[in-house]
Amino acid sequence: MNAIKNAPSVDSTDLADDEPVWIASTAARRYRIIVTSLRVLLLIVIIGGWELGARIGWIDAFFFGQPTAIVQQIWTWITQGTAQGPLWQQIAVTLEEAVIGFLIGVVLGVVFGVALGRSRLLADILSPYIKVANSIPRIVLGSIFAISLGLGIGSKIALAVVLVFFIVFFNAFQGVREVDRNLIANARILGANSRQLATEIIIPSALSWIIASLHTSFSFALVGAVVGEYLGALKGLGLLISTAQNTFNANGVFAAMVILAAISLTAEAIITALENRLIRWRPNTITDVSI
Repeated sequence: MNAIKNAPSVDSTDLADDEPVWIASTAARRYRIIVTSLRVLLLIVIIGGWELGARIGWIDAFFFGQPTAIVQQIWTWITQGTAQGPLWQQIAVTLEEAVIGFLIGVVLGVVFGVALGRSRLLADILSPYIKVANSIPRIVLGSIFAISLGLGIGSKIALAVVLVFFIVFFNAFQGVREVDRNLIANARILGANSRQLATEIIIPSALSWIIASLHTSFSFALVGAVVGEYLGALKGLGLLISTAQNTFNANGVFAAMVILAAISLTAEAIITALENRLIRWRPNTITDVSI
């Protein structure tokens, strides 16, 4: 009896406060399950319909491939290699070009975006030149890089840098312009110098814009590497696509596309994890679950 009397009492108010959180967590978990299930179902319908259409003749497998033949092509590349060498070597070359181009493009885009975002005079002077450079078709630059830098990885990295730079630059530029001016003024009143303003206020405030651009920019870096290889290369997934096209191997083209999609999704997951780590201070967004 004494143990029962001395046991800590449970406040009904705490239970009442926890109940909405539990309900919201359950609803969010159920929503994620439904979304994942529908995604898988949609994928099955698309691939199954494609395979069925190819088997019964509604889809011409010679021009549009066939899922089972695409899987077989990937397996052949894995076990027997490609005409240019082992498959992992082609993936490694394309990844090297894309990653290096992505990193250089991001650094340049952030540096120039922050610099021009902070200096109105500099932005006004360089604005027309940046617009002209951005309007140039990238495929033309790819040809120029191939002529000037050769068929090595240099021309592919250069094209990837150009594709990534403008995406990150415009996001960094706009992110700096969106920084609260009152916050900057208060920091200056408290004695912050230019370096402290940049590292403690401007860049952290623009970080959401910069990180958001990374999701798109890596895909463009991958596109730059593949297009550069397509225009002329010794190794890489772009060369695989070009070779498959020249031999009318639609399954080979789609097989390379599947590999590129897997690489892109993996990079997206890494960037998302980086985003969640760098922007922990960002408040959680609450969305209503209507299911």
